[in-house]
Order: sequence, then structure tokens, then C-alpha cells
Amino acid sequence: MKKQIIADILLLIVVIFWGYSFVAVKDALVYISPFNFLAYRFTISFLILIVIFNKRLAKLNKETIIHGIIIGTFLFFAYAFQTVGLQYTTASNGGFITGFSVVLVPVFSVLFIKSKPSTESIIGVIFASIGLYLLTYNNDFEINKGDILILFCAVAVAFHILTVDRYTVKNDSILLTVVQIGVVTFFSLLSAGILETPALPKGPGVWEAIIITSIFATVGAYLIQNIAQRFTSPTHTALIFSGEPVFAGIFGYLLLNERLNDGAIFGCFLILSGMIISELKIFKATKNKS
Repeated sequence: MKKQIIADILLLIVVIFWGYSFVAVKDALVYISPFNFLAYRFTISFLILIVIFNKRLAKLNKETIIHGIIIGTFLFFAYAFQTVGLQYTTASNGGFITGFSVVLVPVFSVLFIKSKPSTESIIGVIFASIGLYLLTYNNDFEINKGDILILFCAVAVAFHILTVDRYTVKNDSILLTVVQIGVVTFFSLLSAGILETPALPKGPGVWEAIIITSIFATVGAYLIQNIAQRFTSPTHTALIFSGEPVFAGIFGYLLLNERLNDGAIFGCFLILSGMIISELKIFKATKNKS
């Protein structure tokens, strides 16, 4: 099996983690403020990474620290805008607007790193974009401050994917993960201290959400992303990440008894189709035959 296919499968596992966490975090925010939640989540994640990879930290160098700070800053803004924004908008709007990064990544790739996506990836992006719209559209779709905040989140997600793509090939992926999670932890604790009143988590399911997102949706997810993106493109990564609302919908159905309408189900089909198309080499094969 090609390394890219293995990498894409691993990234799909990340998306499954994030799909669940979207539902868990939305519920937890009823009982805990956003930056307090992020502070607990990333502090636990950072401590886990330090314990597991403490011997490896001796290999940490200036370049990895600088690159990790850049990546971690974009990651913090992505989580900050999304978590705060979810307080003011619906989960559907949040899912669609966050997924808009699937469109932004290839655009930013061309503008900033002069990397042209393949024809298959472009078609995949179009399918995924339409699918995201159908998955999350409802008659109450209105722009509010939560939507605007999550739009900033989508921009930060796009730059996070691009910076990981650029720096992961130059650095130890594990050390890069440790640094970026440390950066998010620092900014989360700082924001919680300045903008909110630090408090212990209370309420049903809050600690469960913190622990699950800390271990699976943070430590596991970003270790996988930093390693897997060595072998796949940023546009592929964005396409796979567009599946997050699909799995959020599945977990919402299973855990919260939420229902998807026919348009949303077709949207899921288009997103998955876009991901499959991006893996194929149809146009390259046609070109070679001609």
C-alpha cells in the first residue's frame, strides 16, 4: 500500500476523533467557559506528551521550537475562534464554516507556497464544498458574530495545515507536536486567566469531554497529523478534514438522537465522494495514455 494512502487513512482516523469531540465540546460548553475548557484540555495533553517523550526532548533544537511556535499559534487561534464562536451559533453553522478550510487550503497553497493542486483534488474540493453546504444548511441559516468568529477559525485551520505541511518534513514530528501543543497550552492558560475566571470543571460530561479530547482528539490526533502529512499534500489533508461534520453528524445521531434530512445525507455522500476522487489519478492516467 502506498505511503500516501496509509497517511490518508491515518488522517481519516483523526477526523473520526474530531467528529466525536465536536459533539462532546458543544455539550461541555454549557457548563464551562471556552478558554477554561481549552486550558484543561491542552494542559493535560501537554503533560501526557512530556511524560511519554521526556527523553526525546533532549534533541529539541531552535529550528523545531520556532516552527512549533508558528504552527501552535495558528492552532490556538483555530481552537479559540471555534470554541468561543460555538457559544453564539449553531453546531450546523459551526461545522460548515469550519469546513470552509477545505476551499481555503488550495487557494492559499497557490497564493503563498506556489503549489498547484491536482485536477482530482480540485474536483474533490468542489464536491466537498457543496456537500458541506448541504450537510449544514437549514432555513435558519443567518450570519451572526459566532459565524464570523468561526470563519476566522477556518482561516487559522487552513494556515495550520499549510504550516504543518511546510515544517514537518524539516523537523522531528513528535517534537514538533510537543512544541505546538505547549504553545496552545500557554495561550489557553493566559486567555483563561485574563478573559475568564479560572474554575474547576463542573457539570455532567465535562470531565469526560476534557479527558477524551485531551487524549484522542489532541495527543493522538496531532501526532498522527504531523507524521502523516509528510506523505500527503495539504489539499488532500483539507479534503479529509472536511469529513469532520460527517462524523459529527453520525455521533450526533448515535449519542444525541439528532436526525439528518435528505439534503444532509446527500451532502455526506458528496463529501465522501470528494475524498475518494482526490485519491484517484484519473487525469494523470488519461494523460499518460494519450
